[in-house]
Amino acid sequence: MKRYDWLKEIQRLDPERDFLRIYRITATLEFPWDWTRALELALYRTYAVPSIGRLLGGTGEFTVRGQKRYDDTALLLDAVVEHGFDSEDGRTAIRRINQMHRRYDISNDDMRYVLCTFVVIPCRWLDSYGWRRLSGHERHATATYYRTLGRHMGIQDLPGSYADFERCLDEYEAAHFGWDEGGRRVSDATLDVMASWYPRPLAPLVRGASMALLDDSLLHAFRYEPPHPATRALVRGALRARAKAVRLLPPRRTPHYARQNPEIKGYPNGYVLADLGTFPDAPSGRRAGVCPVPHGTSGSPLAE
Repeated sequence: MKRYDWLKEIQRLDPERDFLRIYRITATLEFPWDWTRALELALYRTYAVPSIGRLLGGTGEFTVRGQKRYDDTALLLDAVVEHGFDSEDGRTAIRRINQMHRRYDISNDDMRYVLCTFVVIPCRWLDSYGWRRLSGHERHATATYYRTLGRHMGIQDLPGSYADFERCLDEYEAAHFGWDEGGRRVSDATLDVMASWYPRPLAPLVRGASMALLDDSLLHAFRYEPPHPATRALVRGALRARAKAVRLLPPRRTPHYARQNPEIKGYPNGYVLADLGTFPDAPSGRRAGVCPVPHGTSGSPLAE
């Protein structure tokens, strides 16, 4: 295989019909490390919306059991990527996600915004730090993948294209980013979890590098002091240097999934998808976790 052979295959596929195949190639073969970092940043951005940060801070899950929340979120989302929407594992993962979300009073607008971050932030990350920029096919497929996930989660008024996802994200952040004590606690806890992946003496450096990747709107929302311009330049320059080095490597032949990431710390002996996440009692009179899309009718040819 040559370096751009996966991209050539993507260009031969239909991003509306073959979105799952394209998304898998992009996320697990072309950019597995970058995609993980970008999704971490995507989820992190949501804490700057006070209604989201306050809710997450109130549950205590991120501030007390941050590593478990990181592990469970990554594993549940990735099960759908690996196995498809209509597989048993994919349905189990979506069911668990729905069960947890439906316990809380989360607005449709907030749910849609979180979905937008998963579409837009990886694309923007790769435009800045990837070994190549994403193609139009990949952006289209990414938007279709998350629009499909959004339907399975019962999210209404989903954006219809990548440009719509991007516009929705930018407008929502402009209108809603702001200070909340709970959001700041969740932010601090998340940075602590990321620092814990490295030897203790490196923790301040890891935290500083993470802060250098935050834009001014996030820093302002969390009331963080802006990093020194030289720190920003060093960290972002290092990522761009890495991209140049990765461009010279042969293409990956075996997909790399989130369950293989060294940052997943909580399940050294394996895990059962149905046991991941939290298990509060279901609200009275509600069938918690039922996926709103009838299986076998939506996307079934795409799970191959």
